[in-house]
Amino acid sequence: MRDMEGRVAIVTGGAGGIGSATARRLAERGVRVVVADRDEAGARRVADEIRAGGGEAEGMFVDVTDEASVNALVDAAVARFSRLDIMFNNAGVFGDGARNFLDDPPEEYFRVVSINQHGVFYGMRAAARYMRQAGTGGVIINTASIYAFIADRNQLPYHASKAAVVAMTKAAALDLARHNIRVVAVAPGMVNTGLVDNWRQDERVWNTIQRAHMRRRMAEPDEIARVVAFLASDDARFINGHAICVDDGALSFKR
Repeated sequence: MRDMEGRVAIVTGGAGGIGSATARRLAERGVRVVVADRDEAGARRVADEIRAGGGEAEGMFVDVTDEASVNALVDAAVARFSRLDIMFNNAGVFGDGARNFLDDPPEEYFRVVSINQHGVFYGMRAAARYMRQAGTGGVIINTASIYAFIADRNQLPYHASKAAVVAMTKAAALDLARHNIRVVAVAPGMVNTGLVDNWRQDERVWNTIQRAHMRRRMAEPDEIARVVAFLASDDARFINGHAICVDDGALSFKR
């Protein structure tokens, strides 16, 4: 299905996990994709794979904690593909998860927030400014988390940053509606990406993660990517200002 033929998307955090899965899924639907990551080599590998499969893609560097870098990414994407229709602000990290926030150095809080929250802010602004000037409208999608709504131990910076993403999504959607720009978020549960590799070594922790979902398994990246592609499509044209939970019901039952 190539129902989004000719549109252009930027995917941050595109070198792996949800980002690379979404870049591939969008490309399958005809979207020309800029795969952006601090790991530029990884972003280029994903873009190469998309081109090998018949899609159009470019891999580019971005540091989402640097507004100038994000602005330059949007400029480069438009220079390459002449437009921008979809901005997926996906780059993100967990906290190290080893300490209560009372014992965490402030630097860890600022590290997580600068990527997860400020990176989304810079991405929304850069994309929306182009979309407003071009007069074409568009869709901005942000990666939040179910942990914007519930708490776990030793992850205060992550919770704070993802809750901020949900709030910013709602506020930006209201501000940008007059420009025909939708802003939505996807809020995954636990996803089987490299971010959870450290937890695989502890069977107790790993089993706890699996049991957090109704069907006792975490999501695969492509299961999140399919929802992102839907939100970017015309099928979702009346969904705006919401965070869509993709969590196999994790928020709906007491464990």
